Amino acid sequence: MSREYKILKQQEFQAGDYKIVPIREQDRYKIMKWRNEQMYHLRQQKTLTKKDQDEYFEKVIKKLFELEYPEQILFSFLHQNECIGYGGLVHIDWKEKTAEISFLMQTELESDFFETNWFQFLKLIEKVAFNDLKLHKIFTYAYDLRPHLYPVLEKSGFILSKRLKKQYEIDHQKIDIVIHEKINPSERLRFRKVQKEDIELLFNWANDEEVRKQSFKTDKIDFETHKNWFQNKINDKNSQMYIAEIDSNPVSLIRFDKKQEYAVISILIDRKWRGKTLSVPILINITEIFHQEHHLPVYAYIKQNNTASIKAFENAGFIFQNETVINNINSYCYIKTP
Repeated sequence: MSREYKILKQQEFQAGDYKIVPIREQDRYKIMKWRNEQMYHLRQQKTLTKKDQDEYFEKVIKKLFELEYPEQILFSFLHQNECIGYGGLVHIDWKEKTAEISFLMQTELESDFFETNWFQFLKLIEKVAFNDLKLHKIFTYAYDLRPHLYPVLEKSGFILSKRLKKQYEIDHQKIDIVIHEKINPSERLRFRKVQKEDIELLFNWANDEEVRKQSFKTDKIDFETHKNWFQNKINDKNSQMYIAEIDSNPVSLIRFDKKQEYAVISILIDRKWRGKTLSVPILINITEIFHQEHHLPVYAYIKQNNTASIKAFENAGFIFQNETVINNINSYCYIKTP
């Protein structure tokens, strides 16, 4: 029987073949083995025994599922449904809305799959921290023993916030403690209506190679055609266009086209900001803004092969409605109601 955390609305989080689920008792001896093999970078002082691990799961882990606000939320990390690691959010400060990230993978995978597994885990734990729990900040606290971890963190949008000099001693040598952090992207997001001055920005975005590939009309757009489209849209009372900004930098265009009984949403992300888990918070926030003004269901039409967009809309609360065909392209329709 799987356990559930009271505070989480969603218990399982998935990205492709990778998934995290509430930590499973069946994985406890695997976890013990990995911890004993990797004590060099953990805050663990002695080798664990099966008795130690059983007592830990009974006295500590079991209670986490009974608390309204646990101090840690731990998961089994699965690849193709096989446990290959574990981790989660620890030292959670519910008042300040911060948490430390903890992650440990199967020892044998460290040499060839270190970056892949860390990257996938970070992607999943951000869904927990930012989308579900609405935390303000997550961070890593690492002994300066694995510098190959830092590029993975930076690729995932974490920044180096502190380096504590000579804070930890190992083999009679003092080493640094390195802290990376990431702020919830939703807190940095701002939305504004599209203005006439945005015409060239939208033209460049529209002609981006990936945007054209995922559009229902894939041909390159000339500026005169774009200009006519832009002027019509900006003057159309049934069309609402928003620019999402982070720290005053434009990162996304979102458009709602209102019909009689519903509205259709479309979104594109500036290529410099893709892969930074922005789509979900943008979609969540912008649909809330739209629903404050219009009591209409919002439809999203997505090509069936656009798995990234499908996942983003699903994680933003859109529900699959049906299959459809648009411009002879097999597509899905998703819906989000007020």
